[in-house]
Amino acid sequence: MKKNLLFIIPGLSAGGAERSLINLLTQLDFEKYHVDLFMFSPKGIFLELLPEQVKVLPLPETYSQFVKPILPAVSRLLWRRNAKLVYSRIMYSYKNRISGNTSVKEQESWKYISCSFATLEKKYDIAIAFLEKSSIYFCAEKVKADKKIGWVHNDYDMLGMNPHFDQNYFNKLDYIVTVSEECRLILQQRFPNQKEKVKVIYNIVSPTIIKGLANMVSEDVYSRKNDEIVILSIGRLHPQKGFEHALRAAKRLLDSGYLFQWNIIGEGEERAMLMELIDSLGLSNHVKLLGLRSNPYPYIKQADIYAQTSIYEGKAIAIDEAKILNKPIVITNFSTAKDQLEDGIEGLIVEMNAEAIASGISNLIHNTELRSRITRHLAELTLGTESEIEKLYQILG
Repeated sequence: MKKNLLFIIPGLSAGGAERSLINLLTQLDFEKYHVDLFMFSPKGIFLELLPEQVKVLPLPETYSQFVKPILPAVSRLLWRRNAKLVYSRIMYSYKNRISGNTSVKEQESWKYISCSFATLEKKYDIAIAFLEKSSIYFCAEKVKADKKIGWVHNDYDMLGMNPHFDQNYFNKLDYIVTVSEECRLILQQRFPNQKEKVKVIYNIVSPTIIKGLANMVSEDVYSRKNDEIVILSIGRLHPQKGFEHALRAAKRLLDSGYLFQWNIIGEGEERAMLMELIDSLGLSNHVKLLGLRSNPYPYIKQADIYAQTSIYEGKAIAIDEAKILNKPIVITNFSTAKDQLEDGIEGLIVEMNAEAIASGISNLIHNTELRSRITRHLAELTLGTESEIEKLYQILG
């Protein structure tokens, strides 16, 4: 008899966790599982990549009204004579204005937004919150399931969360899954009473799928000029990804006379700031914010160098994808960097500043033998992690 699984994630817009979920669901054995998916925002560029067997659950009307801009939301809730939700909506807006970083905002506003959700009617065998914060809170409070699993995709300490808040929710989980050994150690140190619950399941990446998608676009995705080197980065336009460092590194490369274009795939809250910085640094002809791409693989395939300038990561799936497509890589020395890349063999790990990033890229541009050696080494590796699904099956029972 098939087991009933529920996955919970905020949405399927671009992001490593979102791509990781798509990869996992693509590998899942639907002969064994019925799968429902709950999203707070049931849209995104990866929605079209969901396996057809996955049923997307509708949003409750109360939540749809709650998340409207405050004046229409309050007006609609008053019309419904729902005083409790009116108060919660006002407090939700207030907390989002006064709280500190985005993680703390999401934590502190949960108790107000949670009022707009009823407990899901269906009972599940297993519920899986596939991202930290609200997905886990929803799983703990609003889902009936025999087993509950929460996924943490980042270095927990770097998220700036309030661990005392999360402790209550982690207590309600049967397992806490994370994406690297370093992330596991961080969670176990931060939550010693949850130590036995923490498991590692690496992001699932499939070389067969990635190479197939990379070949779907036969024409050039870049317009190269002369002997330009093409650098690519992928990530949300968010402070975590360190794109300000990337732009200042690009300025150093430009001032040193390099011919290059640096393309960034992603979208987010820093777009306006980054566009202003591109203009002020005179980089408009060299750095492009390409926005979202549901299939980034042709862009990786046709790039010369992949650069990940993050401040912190759990395990960046884009780095694994760049390795599969045999790209020389430059990454900053975030806490889990050595979990992802063998320095000098698979790419270069550099310090987290513009000068070091520019120097690493310059090294790869100049040292064609190093680039070739890295490319050859990556081509010889067995990089697929499809077998990680077996670890999930063991947890699912």
